[in-house]
Amino acid sequence: MRSVWGIICGQFNAVPPVENADLTGKTVIVVGANVGIGFEASKHFARMNPARLILGCRSTTKGTAAIEEIKSETGYDKAELWLIDLANFSSVLAFADKFDKEGQGLDILVMNAAVFQLAYQGTPDGWETSIQVNHLSTALLSILLTPHLISAGGAASLPSRLAIVASDVHYVARFEKKVTEAPKILEKLSSEEYCTPSVMRARYNDSKLLNVFFARAFNSHLPQTTPLTVSAVNPGFCYSQLRRDMYDRFFYNLIMRIGEILLAWTTEEGSRQLVFAAVGARDKEGEERMKGAFISQSKVIEPSDLVLSKEGGVLQERLWNETIEILSEISPRVREIVNNYLQ
Repeated sequence: MRSVWGIICGQFNAVPPVENADLTGKTVIVVGANVGIGFEASKHFARMNPARLILGCRSTTKGTAAIEEIKSETGYDKAELWLIDLANFSSVLAFADKFDKEGQGLDILVMNAAVFQLAYQGTPDGWETSIQVNHLSTALLSILLTPHLISAGGAASLPSRLAIVASDVHYVARFEKKVTEAPKILEKLSSEEYCTPSVMRARYNDSKLLNVFFARAFNSHLPQTTPLTVSAVNPGFCYSQLRRDMYDRFFYNLIMRIGEILLAWTTEEGSRQLVFAAVGARDKEGEERMKGAFISQSKVIEPSDLVLSKEGGVLQERLWNETIEILSEISPRVREIVNNYLQ
């Protein structure tokens, strides 16, 4: 089991170089792309000259500014801004519908958007924001775009890639007994009554554990020969606006600021892990290792003991089934895609 100390020590390892690839003719989507590691990863992808680079962002103003900066820094002028707000299922559905109409194959999907909430906040759809944004909507878009990922992978010599941005904080996450014994884990995690201040302090960690479980479950439900590689990737502790909600909380802000000064990688250095998950380890053995893997520092490493345990295996399948049930109520396409591609 990797400890907090192990996570801290990992920050002192040499930062791996950025991977490079020729993305000519390829389509790349980065969700959560106008700031932070998603933005830096988008710049790296732009330098690889994809046919299409779609930036999924909440804000027109910030997304447009990101595209202009990408053009200025890389010379790439084909980046597209597509609006998406993972706190609204309707926005996720609209994004997927737009790609159904305007997209073709999808070679790389990086699901990077996330929130770091220290207090309960509900979404218009009735879920706690972290559970919806970091898990449910991430899963929803991933599943809705699966046919496009598989189509592109089948037409190319290399499988498509789905990279779900997780974190090494999943090593210290563990669901309480009252959660695992509840009839519905996700509903319990999301209930306002359950989301006390102490629970919310660990909510980001819990959501990243959900990401690791989802990536592993997704991969396990894909037929072996499916030309799609799914992974969960750890960008490491790096400078990020993800923690911006802490800025008005003196104690948390102080701790994080000190941590950043002593330990943090730059945002660009953190983004290299997203790029590795998208284009790295493309030899046959590497491709097999990447399937359902947890990636950190440009290599596949073991996830937490909980994830690997018998208990974790049961939790993983329960969470998969719950997630599919919830998402199928949001879009009947989910059940159709699961039946056709994820048995």
